[in-house]
Amino acid sequence: MTVDSAPIREAVIVGAGIAGIGMAARLRRAGIRDFLVLERAERVGGTWRDNVYPGVACDIPSHLYEYSFRPKPDWSRRFAPGAELLEYLDATVVAEGVEAHLRLGAALERAEWMEERGCWLLRTSTGTVRSRVLVMAAGRLSEPRMPDVAGLDGFAGPVAHSAMWTAPELEGRSVGVVGTGASAVQLVPELAGRAARLIVFQRTPAWVLPREDAAYAPAEPRPSRRELAAQAEGLFAARLRGSPEAAALARRAREHLHRQVADEELRRHLAPTAEIGCKRAVFSDRFYPALARDDVTLEASALAGIADDGRTAAAASGAQYRLDALILATGFETVRPPFARLIRARRRSLDEHWRDGMTSYASVVVSGFPNLFVLDGPNAALGHHSAFEVIEAQIDYVLGALEHLRRHGGTLEVSPEAEAAYTTRIERMAARTVWAAGCGNRYVDPRSGRLTVIWPERASRFRALNGRFHPAPFLGAAARR
Repeated sequence: MTVDSAPIREAVIVGAGIAGIGMAARLRRAGIRDFLVLERAERVGGTWRDNVYPGVACDIPSHLYEYSFRPKPDWSRRFAPGAELLEYLDATVVAEGVEAHLRLGAALERAEWMEERGCWLLRTSTGTVRSRVLVMAAGRLSEPRMPDVAGLDGFAGPVAHSAMWTAPELEGRSVGVVGTGASAVQLVPELAGRAARLIVFQRTPAWVLPREDAAYAPAEPRPSRRELAAQAEGLFAARLRGSPEAAALARRAREHLHRQVADEELRRHLAPTAEIGCKRAVFSDRFYPALARDDVTLEASALAGIADDGRTAAAASGAQYRLDALILATGFETVRPPFARLIRARRRSLDEHWRDGMTSYASVVVSGFPNLFVLDGPNAALGHHSAFEVIEAQIDYVLGALEHLRRHGGTLEVSPEAEAAYTTRIERMAARTVWAAGCGNRYVDPRSGRLTVIWPERASRFRALNGRFHPAPFLGAAARR
């Protein structure tokens, strides 16, 4: 069968994580069956498939970390472990009939808009597909970020990124952990005591808040999702620069540090200097006690290089450590998603369109790229609430756009003016938040200095602005109907 004779699908979704599975489930519930879900891995699950390091768990209350259309009343803990979250996603795929639409092991290699056909041509590792609509659901936590460390490639021992965990042998060895962010605070307590010696390289001290996790007793009443959502929304005030709520949150974190770390020198190295929330705050009741162990050393500077012997790690402070293994808890590529290089329309890639940082309209559509919808992309992350809140609003938007296309035909291409106005609106909202405080976080694009990852308002505001499709900002007579 030639490319031109291949059927044109109504929609193709790239990625089978939270966003992709949710989009597929809602398409089926809307009666739409002519779609595919392309997933490069051999199973679904996204970040919860890839992140299987010891201690991995959600840092959002479990009852907020679920689809509203498929509640799970029997979460085992207040903060569910990664394996349970993956089980939930697997069960959703089966219960919602998504299995029939999956094409696993199908990595996207190129997606090009065919102007004359009015469809997307997708070349994958398993063949070619055509589709009227392309939904990118690759997510922000899919491409591990590797640190720029001189000599790292020459390290003689095992090297494992937290998102590509290979369970290296650690017992009786000297192990270095690079990073003190969200993954590290879960991982370090699990490794302490297993390794003969643990060296934790800290570039910037993180704000650490109490986690207060607990298992639910079998007959224990579960919390109300509505109440938890209201509590989460209330946390946004602490993301406003200079707010009383931010000051109260900082006090709580400092009290947590003083309560758990008795050693004054260690406490001094762990005390954050950036405004709370500018970089991602983390939650743990075990991280500080792990650092206080005799067999754990906090190196209060970044890993700077690996010596020619392949074993000696040099810190930015000048200290040197003989290491047998390295664990990289260095996060993900967030401001410049690699998938953008694969998407082209009118001889231009999405990466080129985003050369000064990601832009969009409604955090879903991009000018110059017809019938393309990006989930969990530009300004679609939350710093105070569950990712499900934004993703479900985006899914509603895409469903409205598909209904419009079904009724009126043609294509949907948002105007450059609408995208520019939305970008300006984001900049105005962002200016009052802690994410614009200049701490060097991974939410702000270094090329433009714009906040391009986080939604700088409450989740309810996102849904009010972006949870429903409106044709007015789109080009063409069909879009204006």
